[in-house]
Amino acid sequence: MNWDWLFIRGTGVAAFAFLSVSTIWGLLLSTKVLGRAVRAKGLTYFHESLGVGSLLLTIGHLVAVYRDEFMDFSMGEILLPGVSEWRPHAVAFGVMAFYGLVGVTLSFYAKARIGQKRWRTLHFLSLGVFVGALLHGLLAGTDTLAAPILVFYAGSAAGVVGLLVIRITGISAAGRPRRAAEVRDAVPATVE
Repeated sequence: MNWDWLFIRGTGVAAFAFLSVSTIWGLLLSTKVLGRAVRAKGLTYFHESLGVGSLLLTIGHLVAVYRDEFMDFSMGEILLPGVSEWRPHAVAFGVMAFYGLVGVTLSFYAKARIGQKRWRTLHFLSLGVFVGALLHGLLAGTDTLAAPILVFYAGSAAGVVGLLVIRITGISAAGRPRRAAEVRDAVPATVE
């Protein structure tokens, strides 16, 4: 049994699982779909912890890929998009998702300095992180065709897309459209 491969794939899948739940949790928080069923503060801390967990698992994934002698990735192939000779697009999606994950995760700790508006705009990048990580898993994952993994990817994507539609259309927890101000605040403005 190849323990290196199991660790590489395991940390990759686990990192995506944490990222998926964090993204879905963040959308649940921002859409207020759960209404008053949960306290926003506790949900925010859980969301932040999932993001940090995803980042730590991703770092473990990168270190394991770098150390694996069979794959023989250089530091440049791991850290620079487009450098990898093995599945360059798939690896590039993963590299870009990693950098986005670092930025979004660190934004939790810079929110007071950069302000709510810039934080929200930066945090909106998490959707790109999710898409990049999903594409990386689909295109680079050696067990992508396994039914449980496909169901996991499809379910995660459906959850994110469904909640994103709710956020953009402005449907409230009660199933009715939110006020115009709530809808406007749901989609971040661009940073000037």
